Amino acid sequence: MTDLTKFADPLPVPPLLRPGPELTVRLVPAEVRLHSELPPTPLWTYEGSFPGPTIEVRRGRRLRVAWENQLTTPYPAQVGNLPTIDSPPAENSPGIDAAFLNPKAAVLPGWAVTHLHGAVTGGGHDGWTDNAVPAGEAQLSEYPNDQAATALWYHDHAMGITRLNVNAGLAGLYLVRDEEEDQLGLPADEFEVPLVLCDRNLATAADGSLTGQLLFKTVGPLPFSGRYTLVNGRIWPYQQVRARWYRYRVLNASSSRAYRLHLVDENGTRVPDAVWQIGTDSGLLGAPTPLSAQGLNLSPAERADLLIDFRALKGRRLRLVNSAPQPYDGQPIGDADPVGVPDPEHRLSDPEVIEFRVSPDQEPEPFTLPAQLAASYHRLTHDALPEHTHRVVALGRNAAGVFQLWELAEVPDADVPPAGTLQDGLIQIQQGTGPVRTYRRVAADFEDTLNFRVRRDSWEQWTFVNLSVALHPVHLHLIRFQALTRAACDVSSVKDGGTPIGSPVTWDAESPILPSDQGWKDVIKVSPGELVRVAGQFTGATGRFMYHCHILDHEDDGMMRPFTVTPGAVLDLTGDGMPGMPGMPGM
Repeated sequence: MTDLTKFADPLPVPPLLRPGPELTVRLVPAEVRLHSELPPTPLWTYEGSFPGPTIEVRRGRRLRVAWENQLTTPYPAQVGNLPTIDSPPAENSPGIDAAFLNPKAAVLPGWAVTHLHGAVTGGGHDGWTDNAVPAGEAQLSEYPNDQAATALWYHDHAMGITRLNVNAGLAGLYLVRDEEEDQLGLPADEFEVPLVLCDRNLATAADGSLTGQLLFKTVGPLPFSGRYTLVNGRIWPYQQVRARWYRYRVLNASSSRAYRLHLVDENGTRVPDAVWQIGTDSGLLGAPTPLSAQGLNLSPAERADLLIDFRALKGRRLRLVNSAPQPYDGQPIGDADPVGVPDPEHRLSDPEVIEFRVSPDQEPEPFTLPAQLAASYHRLTHDALPEHTHRVVALGRNAAGVFQLWELAEVPDADVPPAGTLQDGLIQIQQGTGPVRTYRRVAADFEDTLNFRVRRDSWEQWTFVNLSVALHPVHLHLIRFQALTRAACDVSSVKDGGTPIGSPVTWDAESPILPSDQGWKDVIKVSPGELVRVAGQFTGATGRFMYHCHILDHEDDGMMRPFTVTPGAVLDLTGDGMPGMPGMPGM
């Protein structure tokens, strides 16, 4: 029996830590009941909690954390895969044939390194992927917290096994507070609730019953997707709420699953005018924006700061449901489409996420939705950017079918081969009737030559062109940025890792950037056949950092590249690094 009763258990809330200047957080094995109908599940956790404790800090108050590794138990999940399949299922089924179990995973040590995702901190404290520590050692990190109020999160980032360590339970929220946020009088205390979303799969016994043990199973080349949706570590929970405003700090902590969330009533009808978004990954928006009929799109690692007004919904039962199919290409649902359409074949069998049970009693409401949020927020545009560097990255796939980040360098016109030439790693891109620009791939694997040496405090624009068949949420460590451009591309000419000379990837009209996606970000989703430009300032720290796809299976397979941030005087003296490209219309 693999069915579990939906909305049987109350929503748990992770412990809250408000530390002084120093904090020790232990990575420890624990057994946690993910559903009242399951046996306890072995996990690897921060401080015995799944998710880990929510750490709350004030802006500008430096925090030193000792991430102390006490993971002495064997890896707590079964790991396996199935052969390549022709048609991907919406989600993994529970259980796995013993013949497909991976015995190497069963003996994995507790080797971990914690990355504070979205933090402005030096490269030595960022959780470099190779700097994982074994049991008995501690990772020492320092976080200045000199950044605007936002919801960051911490998670494991160990080289090659990030997906497994995070799946085992190593993730938690980290909230930064500041005076600008304080002045808004947003719902707080019991009315501010974290919602850490993730999916998991479960192993079965010989009789087919669920054992409670986690199962990390991939289907052929597809990344992990589990049948069971967890919120704050509980499968399909409910929350008893009062008829007033609530603030929800929503995080997609899944390995690969995207969410397209809608609030619906008992009949599955969308509830309008109740949900407002007030923030994105890296801070508050300038003004509240209502949740559109297209729902809230969250790719892995993205966050959203939401307000839900339950005042007019007294005595009702409401649900958050996920209408994103699996796999998901990032396309929005139409305003008139019912939930779950337009891809019914890949619709989740269990789209439910959480149920809200609203009290029937009316009560005084001290909060009023403000017309303005962060006065410090400003919308970036390319033309208004300070002097800046351009970089171009293609999201491609090699001959073996492995997704990669292809760093591109422009080829002078005199060096472009004759028309019709097809070379691996040679790509042409054209906007409308503008000039055709030719690029050569200069890096694809994590260990390839370091190319991106960024000048500290400089502004840069990065262009991502998705030449692959999958959505990729790209995360840049250290900085926050904004999306400047989205555009659909014709990538039909791409073959064998390049484009024939004279047959470029083309794009023309820009797609609208939704108000809910115009805020400060540290993850940007790039759909198949899409070009996205982002801009940000590399300030606040120096060192060696990473950028990567935040589908953890892709990251572990090598879809990750390093970059460095260095004082300008050092770069000027040494003449080191690959310069960025000058401003290019359309790029």
